[in-house]
Amino acid sequence: MSDIEGGRVFREAWIAGVLKHFPGEPKPSYITPWEDTPDWERAAAGAVFDQVAQLLVLSDGNAARLSREQKSRFVATAWTAQMFKHFGDPKPAYVADWPDLPPWQQETDADIFEAVETATA
Repeated sequence: MSDIEGGRVFREAWIAGVLKHFPGEPKPSYITPWEDTPDWERAAAGAVFDQVAQLLVLSDGNAARLSREQKSRFVATAWTAQMFKHFGDPKPAYVADWPDLPPWQQETDADIFEAVETATA
């Protein structure tokens, strides 16, 4: 799968997760469609998709047996690394540790991992 296709899977899973888990009305930027997503964010989404896909390959698919929390932590850590890559001095909220993320974001990150599982099966 290309980075663009993988990034789109990531973004669509993010939007679906936000709409499912976010309490109340999400910020418009949280649900911006792929076509309107900034280039840096598209690149970051594609990179994280690839990292999850590689984890699945390198574990012979056994990473699918991770708990939802472990899946969520992996996505959150990979995303944080992308924030450091794309921003010299990212906002603290962009690089918050997993326990400091709101529950809706933790759940959305687990949904993203599972969307990558499905897309690469």
